[in-house]
Amino acid sequence: MQKEVISGLLIPFLGTSLGAGCVFFMKHDLNRGVQRALTGFAAGVMTAASIWSLIIPAMDMSENMGKLAFLPAVVGFWCGILFLLMLDSLIPHLHMNSEKAEGLPSKLARTTMMVLAVTLHNIPEGMAVGIVYAGFLTGSADMTAGGALALALGIAIQYFPEGAIISMPLHAEGKSKSRAFAGGVLSGAVEPIGALLTILFASRLLPTMPYLLTFAAGAMIYVVVEELIPEMPSMSL
Repeated sequence: MQKEVISGLLIPFLGTSLGAGCVFFMKHDLNRGVQRALTGFAAGVMTAASIWSLIIPAMDMSENMGKLAFLPAVVGFWCGILFLLMLDSLIPHLHMNSEKAEGLPSKLARTTMMVLAVTLHNIPEGMAVGIVYAGFLTGSADMTAGGALALALGIAIQYFPEGAIISMPLHAEGKSKSRAFAGGVLSGAVEPIGALLTILFASRLLPTMPYLLTFAAGAMIYVVVEELIPEMPSMSL
Protein backbone atom coordinates (compact mmCIF):
# COMPACT_ATOMS: atom_id res chain seq x y z
CA MET A 1 0.00 0.00 0.00
CA GLN A 2 1.37 3.41 -0.92
CA LYS A 3 2.85 5.57 1.80
CA GLU A 4 0.56 8.50 0.95
CA VAL A 5 -2.49 6.26 1.38
CA ILE A 6 -1.40 5.15 4.84
CA SER A 7 -0.74 8.77 5.77
CA GLY A 8 -4.17 9.79 4.47
CA LEU A 9 -5.90 7.10 6.53
CA LEU A 10 -4.15 8.26 9.69
CA ILE A 11 -4.84 12.00 9.26
CA PRO A 12 -8.40 11.92 10.71
CA PHE A 13 -7.19 9.75 13.59
CA LEU A 14 -4.42 12.28 14.22
CA GLY A 15 -7.06 15.03 14.41
CA THR A 16 -8.90 13.13 17.14
CA SER A 17 -5.66 12.44 19.03
CA LEU A 18 -4.56 16.08 18.92
CA GLY A 19 -7.96 17.17 20.19
CA ALA A 20 -7.87 14.59 22.98
CA GLY A 21 -4.42 15.92 23.90
CA CYS A 22 -6.01 19.23 24.92
CA VAL A 23 -6.69 17.59 28.28
CA PHE A 24 -2.98 17.94 29.14
CA PHE A 25 -2.68 21.71 28.69
CA MET A 26 -6.19 23.21 28.88
CA LYS A 27 -8.22 23.75 32.05
CA HIS A 28 -11.43 24.61 30.24
CA ASP A 29 -13.25 23.49 27.10
CA LEU A 30 -12.27 24.80 23.70
CA ASN A 31 -13.39 28.38 23.06
CA ARG A 32 -16.82 28.32 21.44
CA GLY A 33 -15.64 30.66 18.70
CA VAL A 34 -12.84 28.25 17.83
CA GLN A 35 -15.29 25.35 17.83
CA ARG A 36 -17.60 27.28 15.52
CA ALA A 37 -14.80 28.13 13.09
CA LEU A 38 -13.47 24.56 12.98
CA THR A 39 -16.96 23.09 12.60
CA GLY A 40 -17.94 25.50 9.82
CA PHE A 41 -14.69 24.93 7.93
CA ALA A 42 -15.02 21.15 8.26
CA ALA A 43 -18.64 21.28 7.08
CA GLY A 44 -17.61 23.20 3.96
CA VAL A 45 -14.71 20.90 3.14
CA MET A 46 -16.79 17.77 3.71
CA THR A 47 -19.61 19.06 1.51
CA ALA A 48 -17.22 19.98 -1.30
CA ALA A 49 -15.38 16.67 -0.99
CA SER A 50 -18.68 14.76 -1.05
CA ILE A 51 -19.56 16.38 -4.37
CA TRP A 52 -16.18 16.49 -6.11
CA SER A 53 -14.54 13.37 -4.67
CA LEU A 54 -17.57 11.08 -4.33
CA ILE A 55 -20.71 12.03 -6.28
CA ILE A 56 -19.15 13.31 -9.52
CA PRO A 57 -16.70 10.36 -9.87
CA ALA A 58 -19.60 7.96 -9.22
CA MET A 59 -21.67 9.58 -11.98
CA ASP A 60 -18.68 9.44 -14.36
CA MET A 61 -18.30 5.72 -13.66
CA SER A 62 -21.97 5.14 -14.56
CA GLU A 63 -21.88 6.84 -17.97
CA ASN A 64 -22.18 3.47 -19.73
CA MET A 65 -25.71 3.13 -18.33
CA GLY A 66 -26.95 5.81 -20.72
CA LYS A 67 -30.15 7.48 -19.56
CA LEU A 68 -30.01 5.57 -16.26
CA ALA A 69 -26.53 6.88 -15.41
CA PHE A 70 -28.03 8.90 -12.55
CA LEU A 71 -29.50 5.81 -10.84
CA PRO A 72 -26.44 4.60 -8.84
CA ALA A 73 -25.84 8.12 -7.55
CA VAL A 74 -29.45 8.56 -6.43
CA VAL A 75 -29.75 5.10 -4.88
CA GLY A 76 -26.40 5.22 -3.11
CA PHE A 77 -26.90 8.78 -1.85
CA TRP A 78 -30.30 8.10 -0.31
CA CYS A 79 -29.17 4.76 1.14
CA GLY A 80 -26.36 6.62 2.92
CA ILE A 81 -28.78 9.17 4.34
CA LEU A 82 -31.32 6.55 5.44
CA PHE A 83 -28.61 4.38 6.98
CA LEU A 84 -27.39 7.25 9.17
CA LEU A 85 -30.97 8.23 9.98
CA MET A 86 -31.65 4.68 11.15
CA LEU A 87 -28.52 4.60 13.35
CA ASP A 88 -29.40 8.06 14.67
CA SER A 89 -32.84 6.81 15.68
CA LEU A 90 -31.65 3.58 17.33
CA ILE A 91 -28.31 4.26 19.04
CA PRO A 92 -28.47 6.33 22.27
CA HIS A 93 -26.11 9.28 21.82
CA LEU A 94 -25.57 12.87 22.86
CA HIS A 95 -24.17 15.57 20.58
CA MET A 96 -21.89 18.29 21.90
CA ASN A 97 -23.61 21.43 23.23
CA SER A 98 -26.83 19.42 23.59
CA GLU A 99 -28.65 18.49 26.78
CA LYS A 100 -31.15 16.06 25.28
CA ALA A 101 -30.03 12.58 24.22
CA GLU A 102 -31.14 11.11 20.91
CA GLY A 103 -31.91 7.53 19.93
CA LEU A 104 -33.64 4.90 22.03
CA PRO A 105 -34.14 5.67 25.74
CA SER A 106 -31.10 4.69 27.77
CA LYS A 107 -29.53 5.03 31.22
CA LEU A 108 -26.02 5.31 29.82
CA ALA A 109 -23.69 7.92 31.28
CA ARG A 110 -23.48 11.28 29.52
CA THR A 111 -19.85 10.76 28.47
CA THR A 112 -20.66 7.30 27.11
CA MET A 113 -23.40 8.73 24.92
CA MET A 114 -21.05 11.46 23.71
CA VAL A 115 -18.56 8.77 22.66
CA LEU A 116 -21.36 6.96 20.84
CA ALA A 117 -22.29 10.18 19.05
CA VAL A 118 -18.72 10.50 17.77
CA THR A 119 -18.55 6.82 16.79
CA LEU A 120 -21.90 7.09 15.02
CA HIS A 121 -20.50 9.21 12.19
CA ASN A 122 -16.91 7.98 12.39
CA ILE A 123 -17.99 4.74 10.72
CA PRO A 124 -19.40 6.23 7.47
CA GLU A 125 -16.69 8.88 7.37
CA GLY A 126 -14.08 6.14 7.68
CA MET A 127 -15.81 4.35 4.82
CA ALA A 128 -15.73 7.55 2.78
CA VAL A 129 -11.99 7.96 3.21
CA GLY A 130 -11.42 4.27 2.49
CA ILE A 131 -13.60 4.32 -0.63
CA VAL A 132 -11.87 7.40 -2.02
CA TYR A 133 -8.42 5.91 -1.51
CA ALA A 134 -9.64 2.56 -2.86
CA GLY A 135 -10.76 4.33 -6.03
CA PHE A 136 -7.39 6.09 -6.21
CA LEU A 137 -5.43 2.84 -5.78
CA THR A 138 -7.48 0.75 -8.22
CA GLY A 139 -7.91 3.47 -10.83
CA SER A 140 -11.61 2.56 -10.99
CA ALA A 141 -12.70 6.16 -10.52
CA ASP A 142 -11.30 9.54 -11.42
CA MET A 143 -9.73 9.94 -7.99
CA THR A 144 -6.66 12.03 -7.25
CA ALA A 145 -4.40 11.93 -4.22
CA GLY A 146 -5.19 15.62 -3.66
CA GLY A 147 -8.95 15.02 -3.58
CA ALA A 148 -8.56 12.15 -1.14
CA LEU A 149 -6.25 14.24 1.05
CA ALA A 150 -8.75 17.13 1.10
CA LEU A 151 -11.46 14.78 2.36
CA ALA A 152 -9.18 13.34 5.05
CA LEU A 153 -8.13 16.83 6.20
CA GLY A 154 -11.73 18.04 6.38
CA ILE A 155 -12.69 15.11 8.57
CA ALA A 156 -9.57 15.58 10.73
CA ILE A 157 -10.53 19.21 11.39
CA GLN A 158 -13.97 18.07 12.48
CA TYR A 159 -12.46 15.42 14.76
CA PHE A 160 -10.15 17.85 16.61
CA PRO A 161 -12.84 19.46 18.82
CA GLU A 162 -14.55 16.09 19.21
CA GLY A 163 -11.40 14.58 20.71
CA ALA A 164 -11.32 17.38 23.27
CA ILE A 165 -15.03 17.07 23.97
CA ILE A 166 -14.50 13.42 24.91
CA SER A 167 -11.25 13.63 26.91
CA MET A 168 -11.91 16.76 28.96
CA PRO A 169 -15.28 15.68 30.46
CA LEU A 170 -13.73 12.29 31.30
CA HIS A 171 -11.00 14.09 33.26
CA ALA A 172 -13.59 16.33 34.93
CA GLU A 173 -15.38 13.18 36.14
CA GLY A 174 -12.28 12.04 38.00
CA LYS A 175 -10.28 10.03 35.48
CA SER A 176 -6.57 10.75 35.18
CA LYS A 177 -5.39 12.86 32.26
CA SER A 178 -3.74 9.82 30.68
CA ARG A 179 -6.92 7.73 30.86
CA ALA A 180 -9.05 10.63 29.63
CA PHE A 181 -6.63 11.11 26.73
CA ALA A 182 -6.81 7.38 25.92
CA GLY A 183 -10.61 7.56 25.92
CA GLY A 184 -10.58 10.46 23.48
CA VAL A 185 -8.10 8.71 21.19
CA LEU A 186 -10.04 5.45 21.20
CA SER A 187 -13.23 7.28 20.20
CA GLY A 188 -11.65 7.93 16.80
CA ALA A 189 -10.04 4.51 16.33
CA VAL A 190 -13.03 3.16 14.39
CA GLU A 191 -12.39 5.60 11.51
CA PRO A 192 -9.00 4.29 10.27
CA ILE A 193 -10.11 0.70 10.90
CA GLY A 194 -13.20 1.19 8.74
CA ALA A 195 -11.16 2.92 6.05
CA LEU A 196 -8.53 0.17 5.98
CA LEU A 197 -11.11 -2.61 5.77
CA THR A 198 -12.80 -0.81 2.87
CA ILE A 199 -9.51 -0.61 0.98
CA LEU A 200 -8.67 -4.27 1.65
CA PHE A 201 -11.97 -5.35 0.12
CA ALA A 202 -11.74 -2.82 -2.73
CA SER A 203 -11.15 -5.39 -5.45
CA ARG A 204 -14.35 -7.21 -4.52
CA LEU A 205 -16.31 -3.97 -4.33
CA LEU A 206 -15.37 -2.60 -7.75
CA PRO A 207 -18.72 -3.44 -9.44
CA THR A 208 -20.60 -1.51 -6.77
CA MET A 209 -18.13 1.38 -6.49
CA PRO A 210 -20.57 4.06 -7.81
CA TYR A 211 -23.11 3.03 -5.17
CA LEU A 212 -20.50 2.97 -2.40
CA LEU A 213 -19.11 6.37 -3.35
CA THR A 214 -22.51 8.01 -3.21
CA PHE A 215 -23.50 6.04 -0.11
CA ALA A 216 -20.54 7.62 1.67
CA ALA A 217 -21.49 11.02 0.24
CA GLY A 218 -25.05 10.69 1.52
CA ALA A 219 -23.82 9.68 4.97
CA MET A 220 -21.42 12.63 5.13
CA ILE A 221 -23.99 15.16 3.94
CA TYR A 222 -26.33 13.81 6.61
CA VAL A 223 -23.68 14.47 9.27
CA VAL A 224 -23.14 18.01 7.95
CA VAL A 225 -26.85 18.89 7.79
CA GLU A 226 -28.05 17.05 10.90
CA GLU A 227 -25.12 17.70 13.21
CA LEU A 228 -22.46 20.20 12.13
CA ILE A 229 -24.64 23.04 10.81
CA PRO A 230 -27.20 22.94 13.69
CA GLU A 231 -24.36 22.99 16.25
CA MET A 232 -22.76 26.19 14.93
CA PRO A 233 -25.45 28.67 16.11
CA SER A 234 -25.40 27.09 19.59
CA MET A 235 -21.68 27.85 19.94
CA SER A 236 -22.16 31.34 21.32
CA LEU A 237 -19.04 33.51 21.34
